[in-house]
Amino acid sequence: MGKVLVLYHSATGNTAKMAKYVAEGASRIDGIEVRCLSVESATAEDVIWCDGMALGSPTNIGLLAWEMKRFWDVTLAPHWMKLDGKIGCAFSSAGGYGGGQELTCQSLMTVMLNYGFLVFGVTDYVAKATTAHYGAITVREPRETAHQDACRMLGQRLSEWVGYYVDGRAELHPGPKYASRNNGSE
Repeated sequence: MGKVLVLYHSATGNTAKMAKYVAEGASRIDGIEVRCLSVESATAEDVIWCDGMALGSPTNIGLLAWEMKRFWDVTLAPHWMKLDGKIGCAFSSAGGYGGGQELTCQSLMTVMLNYGFLVFGVTDYVAKATTAHYGAITVREPRETAHQDACRMLGQRLSEWVGYYVDGRAELHPGPKYASRNNGSE
């Protein structure tokens, strides 16, 4: 059984709400065990346990929050080279449009890449002009259905990839299922 961890830091509760939606999406795939933890309550063992991780942080000056960076710099440092091959994706909230959410997702993915994670984005559109190419993003809390759906899609895709690569479940490969969907270019 594949294991997915949704790990996040949330200063105001907005990223925590996103994490809840990501975990909901991850739970859509039968046979995948999902945990959702704040970085303040997580341990290195939680990260070692998972096969795939959705990593979330509020946008702080266009990058991940220092609390999240500290977790990887301090808590996980002794486990360097022990996380290779896990699957990862990212999500972020910010106070306003143009706040740097996609840069934050990229900085979260950079951290995962440095630990040997295989990271991905999502090519699908959940609504007109709403994607998760670099990860799910929102302004403040995810009030709009499209932003909630982007979080759910990100979590579902993570579980699909974990099911495909870790559990060997060929039917979960996301590519063929979504090839006929609208590409959002209307």
